[in-house]
Amino acid sequence: MVITTLLVVVMIFLIFRVIPGDPALIILGTEADEAQLQALRSRLGADRPLIDQFIAWLLGALRGDLGVSLRFNQPVTKMIADRLMVSVPLALFSVALVIGVSIPLGVSLALIRSRPVELTFSYLSQLGMAVPSFWVALLLMMLFGVALRWVPLGETVDWQRNPAASLRALALPAIALALPAIAVVARYVRGGLLDQLGQNYVRTALGKGLSFPRTVYRHALRNALMPVTTVLGVIFADIIAGAVIIETVFALPGVGLLLVTAVGYRDFPLIQGLALHIAVVVVTLNFTVDLAYRVIDPRVRLDR
Repeated sequence: MVITTLLVVVMIFLIFRVIPGDPALIILGTEADEAQLQALRSRLGADRPLIDQFIAWLLGALRGDLGVSLRFNQPVTKMIADRLMVSVPLALFSVALVIGVSIPLGVSLALIRSRPVELTFSYLSQLGMAVPSFWVALLLMMLFGVALRWVPLGETVDWQRNPAASLRALALPAIALALPAIAVVARYVRGGLLDQLGQNYVRTALGKGLSFPRTVYRHALRNALMPVTTVLGVIFADIIAGAVIIETVFALPGVGLLLVTAVGYRDFPLIQGLALHIAVVVVTLNFTVDLAYRVIDPRVRLDR
């Protein structure tokens, strides 16, 4: 995790240094004089040696100092922290939907063994994986936000003031993020459980008198969740990446919308800080998934 994070930090730093063009010229425009350009280069630290720029940025990041936004003139760390109050609940809501719906759905489909049900699920899951999340978001907005007016659009409510209203405001964005992931995870759960139910240890357990539900949920499902755990790590990363688009569609003041705004204003310190934040979150999630293997399957040794 530490090595990967360090590589990500180096890549993010270098990417913003090898992009063609002068950041000061991009920010100020062609009408700026040389004195203004030189002053901004000095403010950005672009006039210093590359290694000095990297060390200064890395040390600042370790202290939680990612610089100051050029557009908003605020600390980047503070801006990201404020927007996390929207992005974190949205991501957690989406993940809860994925886990709470896909695993029971996959188990049910594995146990039903009905050809019409299997075909229907196959078609729907293919549709769920193929349709982009932003298109699903637009459809949900048109149906539940505009036509039926069941949920507010573009509104956020403070969690401490009204948790129920906050969940209601994030319902459509969370569903739009979760639907494609539900289709993928449910297929993996179904396939993994069907494979485990055909193993010898399941037949042995049933032959010794263990009930079928206990065999399924205590043994087969636990083994079937091993490959699903890997998929969930990728799904969580996709949800974080997809939140950039979904927050823009729903005009939610989260990290994703802030990133789009920063790109529009060529706010390089803010873009760089947001890219680092998202990358570290994804690396941490993958590390957490690796640790989850030990919880699901005690045979996995962490010291090997």
